[in-house]
Amino acid sequence: MVKMSNLPDDQGEGRAVTGAEGEVTAQPADQPTGQAGDRSQERPAEQAPASEVAAETPRERARLVFASFLMLFVELALIRWVTANNVFVTKATNFVLLASFLGIGIGFLNAKTKRDYLRWTPVALLLLVSFVLAFPVILATLQGPNPFQGLHGSPALPQPVFLLVTGVMAGLGQGTARLFVRFRPLRAYRLDILGSLAGIAAFTGLSFLDQPPGTWGVIACAGLLVLLAPKIRWWQVLAVASVAAMLLLESFLPAQEWSPYNKLVYNQTHGPTGALYVSANNIPYQAARSLALMHKQKAFYFYPYRHVPKASLGNVLIIGSGTGNDAAVALSEGARHVDTVEIDPLLVKLGNMHPNHPYSSPRLTAHIDDGRAFLQDTTQHYNLILFALPDSLTALAGQSGIRLESYLLTEQSIEAVRSHLAPGGTFAMYNYYAPFLESRYASTIEDAFGRTPCAEVGPPLGGRRLAVLTVHPGGTVPNCASFYHGKRISPATDDHPFPYMPGNNIPKQYLWMIAAIFAASLLLVRVGGGSFSRMRNYVDLAFMGAAFLLLETKNIVQFALLFGTTWLVNSLVFAGVLLAVYLAVETASHLRLPRPAVLYAALIASLVLTWVVPQASLVGLPIVARFFAGSALAFAPIYLANLIFAQRFADVATSGDAFAANLLGAMVGGVLEYLALITGYRFLLIVIAVLYGLAFVTSRYLTRKQSGGMTSAGVQAPVGVR
Repeated sequence: MVKMSNLPDDQGEGRAVTGAEGEVTAQPADQPTGQAGDRSQERPAEQAPASEVAAETPRERARLVFASFLMLFVELALIRWVTANNVFVTKATNFVLLASFLGIGIGFLNAKTKRDYLRWTPVALLLLVSFVLAFPVILATLQGPNPFQGLHGSPALPQPVFLLVTGVMAGLGQGTARLFVRFRPLRAYRLDILGSLAGIAAFTGLSFLDQPPGTWGVIACAGLLVLLAPKIRWWQVLAVASVAAMLLLESFLPAQEWSPYNKLVYNQTHGPTGALYVSANNIPYQAARSLALMHKQKAFYFYPYRHVPKASLGNVLIIGSGTGNDAAVALSEGARHVDTVEIDPLLVKLGNMHPNHPYSSPRLTAHIDDGRAFLQDTTQHYNLILFALPDSLTALAGQSGIRLESYLLTEQSIEAVRSHLAPGGTFAMYNYYAPFLESRYASTIEDAFGRTPCAEVGPPLGGRRLAVLTVHPGGTVPNCASFYHGKRISPATDDHPFPYMPGNNIPKQYLWMIAAIFAASLLLVRVGGGSFSRMRNYVDLAFMGAAFLLLETKNIVQFALLFGTTWLVNSLVFAGVLLAVYLAVETASHLRLPRPAVLYAALIASLVLTWVVPQASLVGLPIVARFFAGSALAFAPIYLANLIFAQRFADVATSGDAFAANLLGAMVGGVLEYLALITGYRFLLIVIAVLYGLAFVTSRYLTRKQSGGMTSAGVQAPVGVR
């Protein structure tokens, strides 16, 4: 029960033992004898009701693993699928993530209540899928006051997606929570991690096979019926079958493909003006045209070649090659060899339908990779390097503000480009830029090359204008009619990789969205989860949840920089985080841990080390050394943070409420993630350290408060038992 990208914090395990007065107290399970007593003054010693550890049969263990698998699988699928059908969500994919956390938290708060959200989950899922398919949000045009539309040109409706996702995940969360609280806490968490690993593995495998939503839907719907068994009602089966049918119908629409990044819809026209038109996630994206038509239209694809003598056009690198227009032009201009880099494999597949078939040329090698990662790992030098319309329109899954190409457009990336130019080589980048973007990229080129770029400006398009920026590090760009002479805007950097943000601030629409989410969350938790006072003994776990989500976010974006923003890298990072969590749980189960103060000190020290080691020093390492150094810096804090959580969670009285507090804290961390738009990602380490410091202080306060609740016999009185 972890997010696509963000795992709930570490948790511990408890064994019920009977005190002198007959009360049930908590003692860590799978720990050396006497460990609980040694740490009794360092953590809240809460009573664990016997009902929470009543059943740990192999069948119940398998059910909990399956429930955790299903919950994470559905969360990943919803993040991926809703984004593909709703343009509003593409700019903030953690919108669905936050709704998932909220829903799961509400579900855990209802682990033992009479409310039955799981029963209504098929209906909630049917409402969500029906609404998204019936009322999608489509970017129909870049011009005019109403660019967003629904089906058949209808206005785009207000989207209750947040509430619907919350409803679906609340049911799945409650179904998992009902099983979770029947185990000793640490064992429950261990089984949850195993299920989550299975969920990531399954979704990764389906992505590798380019499976569409119909496959995801069949797995999710079948799993939901298993979770509902044996008390399945006919209307639940009907709702689940309807969901699967709708997703299967969507998956097999003609001229539509699903890649790990995009829903690609294409249309090929023929004749003199024929072209292959492709939209991605309901956004008009690419048009593959013939060379004859591009010559007739005097397309900008030819602009960079005005400044490169054909005699010196040997090796060409095209990053963002898409369906093949730039590759066709490079080959026609006489390039001896062309390397193309495209992150989406299905775009290259569709490129085989290009009128000139550039991907079939023996002079071309196609690379399916992240552009920045390719630059970091190649040893080749090029006479011409092109950034060809590198605008994925796709956010890095689960992260606010980061797109697939964000690290390609930083100052450090342009410096890497310069190091891969052959003597006399040329660099060019082009796109339809908002005015501030043209200024930002021109400033970036000037800083990286020490020269003012040639700027050729073309026709406007919806508030943007075509601009081709070209630079020749060995001297003035030949045949340049106009050099850039506009204002300067600071470049994006590897620490602040937000080229599309005009300034270092949080846009107003984000602030309104955050405020609305907070208000809705408070209301939904109060109405759907009960009194907030049930979580008052777990405030420290909420701080840990917020800190851990930020820690994971920092590591995800760091690995995106070091190894690329590909779906496979992201999946491996998520799995690596889960494995680090699982290792911490196993350590807490079998070894005697130091006092909490020692673990907190070690965690803060690891954060300090991560702050001190320059990120640039890792980027420049060979790939094997980069992997080990990056993994050590990323996973050491995660491991230590989970040791702390396991030690704390071992003694909770009500594991459902404790886990809910942790999840809702993680939701707050998802909101705090937007601070990176102001400060950059490195500063998040300070926020993480502060949050863990607050967790330590509140944990000590709860310890002192609860130590006053001891009976005269020296056995703790019941705490939090309803």
